[in-house]
Amino acid sequence: MLLATFKLCAGSSYRHVRNMKGLRQQAVLAIGQELNRRALGGPTPGTWINQVRRRSSLLGSRLEETLYSDQELAYLRQGEEAMQTALDILGNQEGWKKETQQANGDKVLSKVVPDVGKVFRLEVVVDQPMERLYEELVERMEAMGEWNPNVKEIKVLQKIGKDTVITHELAAEAAGNLVGPRDFVSVRCAKRRGSTCVLAGMATQFGKMPEQKGVIRAEHGPTCMVLRPLAGSPSKTKLTWLLSIDLKGWLPKTIINQVLSQTQVDFANHLRKHLESSPASEARC
Repeated sequence: MLLATFKLCAGSSYRHVRNMKGLRQQAVLAIGQELNRRALGGPTPGTWINQVRRRSSLLGSRLEETLYSDQELAYLRQGEEAMQTALDILGNQEGWKKETQQANGDKVLSKVVPDVGKVFRLEVVVDQPMERLYEELVERMEAMGEWNPNVKEIKVLQKIGKDTVITHELAAEAAGNLVGPRDFVSVRCAKRRGSTCVLAGMATQFGKMPEQKGVIRAEHGPTCMVLRPLAGSPSKTKLTWLLSIDLKGWLPKTIINQVLSQTQVDFANHLRKHLESSPASEARC
């Protein structure tokens, strides 16, 4: 059986069948099942079986990559790049200046980052567990327009794997209509790193969502939200939001700075009100 299984896998490498995704998946699954059966069949499985199992796991991850198109792989890499860049910015504690601080402790900081521009950093504590925030910000992303007046609509255009999506976001007018409607097309990914959740994204190109008449296509730079349980109070969540946006069009910097920092403060307030007024579900991060 094992010999036949390897022949099946080898067959997937021949030129005339290497694009047959179902065959590659079948081969990887069959190898894993056969190795597990043999390992469990005897009291002391051979060393070579363990080695092949490890190699087949690596093979499986490599073959999994080939299940995506070149464009999908590009989106996956772009999401990873956005996350890494955003985390690097947050990790550098130097140069941050306070934009505003609320009576409840919410604060917005900013600084200018080379090759990125001015970025804004919201730091808040939300009296809800991390899983609850993850549910609203990731699993129910498309419902954000129902509770955040600054967002008219968020739509998932394409899902790639389990962690990455392409989205279209239509933002409302701001600053007394001085800033007209904007929309964004972004690649977003969500990752769990230990007890921390990271939600990251940046602007991307998506052929099925061209620019719309009467709406300026703005761009997210590398941006992310970091969710982690508050130290000493695991039922509360520390939320840090790095915001980087090019609003396009002609706007004075003072207006841009005011709009972006106020958008972050408003977001925290709207999120709290929504979480307090709606029941939690069984979401898990």
